Amino acid sequence: MYWTLELASKLEDAPWPATKDELIDYAIRSGAPLEVIENLQEIEDAGDEVYESIEDIWPDYPSKDDFFFNEDEY
Repeated sequence: MYWTLELASKLEDAPWPATKDELIDYAIRSGAPLEVIENLQEIEDAGDEVYESIEDIWPDYPSKDDFFFNEDEY
């Protein structure tokens, strides 16, 4: 399983919180790349575990604080 910023961004609008099956369903319905669906299927899930955000799936997902720009300038 590997995540890139581009792949993970396909789940930004997912219906959080969500289970693994709900995320897979969302990825399929939204037309996400096959790699996103494969990554979700590879998650070791202990049943009906609920994920609150993409950070629960990919802890290294960058937040807005990780970018060094001033949003007020744009």
